[in-house]
Amino acid sequence: MSDKVVLRFAPSPTGPLHIGGVRTAWFNYLFAKKYNGTLILRIEDTDQTRFVPGAEAYIKESLEWAGIQFDEGVDEGGPNGPYRQSERQHLYRQYADQLVAEGKAYLAFDTPEEIEAMRENLKAKGHKMPTYNYVTRNSMSNSLTLAKEEVEAKVAAGVPYVIRMRIPRKEEIRFHDQVRQWVVVHSNQLDDKVLLKSDGLPTYHLANVVDDHLMGITHVIRGEEWLPSTPLHVLLYRAFGWEDQMPTFAHLPLILKPEGKGKLSKRDGDKYGFPVFPIDWKSEISDEMATGFRESGYLPEALTNFLALLGWSPGNDEELMTTERMIEAFSLDRIQKGGASFNIDKLKSFNQAYLRNTADEDFLPVVRKNLEDKSGEWTDAFLLQAISIMKERVQFPQDLVHAAPFLYEKPTTFDQKMHRKRWKPEGKEYLRGLLEKWDELTSWESPELESTFDTFITDNEIGKGKVLAPLRLALTGAPSGPGVFDIAALIGKEDTFHRIKYAIENLEVVAA
Repeated sequence: MSDKVVLRFAPSPTGPLHIGGVRTAWFNYLFAKKYNGTLILRIEDTDQTRFVPGAEAYIKESLEWAGIQFDEGVDEGGPNGPYRQSERQHLYRQYADQLVAEGKAYLAFDTPEEIEAMRENLKAKGHKMPTYNYVTRNSMSNSLTLAKEEVEAKVAAGVPYVIRMRIPRKEEIRFHDQVRQWVVVHSNQLDDKVLLKSDGLPTYHLANVVDDHLMGITHVIRGEEWLPSTPLHVLLYRAFGWEDQMPTFAHLPLILKPEGKGKLSKRDGDKYGFPVFPIDWKSEISDEMATGFRESGYLPEALTNFLALLGWSPGNDEELMTTERMIEAFSLDRIQKGGASFNIDKLKSFNQAYLRNTADEDFLPVVRKNLEDKSGEWTDAFLLQAISIMKERVQFPQDLVHAAPFLYEKPTTFDQKMHRKRWKPEGKEYLRGLLEKWDELTSWESPELESTFDTFITDNEIGKGKVLAPLRLALTGAPSGPGVFDIAALIGKEDTFHRIKYAIENLEVVAA
């Protein structure tokens, strides 16, 4: 690919960014990086009726957390600014007027009531999908049916109007999509879409095509939901004479619910018990709140790796990939047509794998944050050792603390089932004998503790489980966890002896 590659991610600040939007941005990022191209962040905020305060900041923070870097944008600047469509309003009017002057668009003065009456009339005649099109336009109040003087008078009087695209009749619209190959739509299936609203702001269709052209966009990678709009966009490129510079389209498959039926929606988070937004969202104008992947403990590298495989394959069995490897392997021709189910268990396994490969030091802040409600002082050396013995056992950073509270404070409760089953009179005596042997050690390290334990049970011909189980119960109060010798080494000799002696003196033997 010799020509300069330019892509854009163009979200609307109408609410929190769905995880599907993050996948779209990630695919754009991978493609741009693969071909050393330019990636632009453009905020499409012309629909002021749906504008949500705080949404733009949320979008930018989400993308930054996901590791998606832009070359141009609202914050980055660049030669194609401004990058908010609300700040480009003056551009769109001239292009809409150009289409009107050339007879490719027209002014429509119809009131909402008149349009509704037209639709009801068509429904009564058996039309299932009544639209404002090449047939109905001829009976409506627009610059195609009104005299020129009447149109000018209405405009001069300030009568509200919109500018509609004049969709040609009986024309075949063909375009190539990198995912779906050739797409063919007949123009008679389209309605005369509004290009410029009565408030002077453009609709998505006009602003999108104009901005993509002016910014030199070469590839449009976006969600499947925009595929039905593409024929209109192709017509706009033709109308402006830009067909030769029309970008390459690639429409991504839907992200489906876990069972594979239906698009994963914003409402599915509560239903399935996992986030659908990248970071926590709190609305500034309502009580709406939603948990994000970041706050739930998912690592951004794990999430973007997982998202890359929702609808795309590297062509082999690779799954865990660095960003560099994904950039190297990424291609549009390996994007599938069918929707991809959101498998949360697979994402959790990815998160666990990335967590294991993350440096222990990187988890110090999250561990300290999760220890804020516990009394105690812990050195970095202690915490690093705790992280080390827990990292292989958890899926989320917060579980480095939550899954092993006994590493940071003495257990106050004991697993009842294990207590009844494994806490025997002879077990208490075995622990007393083990303490005597451990008390003789000059080095309090895990290998030495385990070696002394093995010698003790061998010399006394005791089954390992008869000592190990009550030892774990005394140290942790839990039926499972990291190795007991690693725990004892971490908490130190004094705390180890205190916990075991407390259990011997206070835990009663319960009949199983």
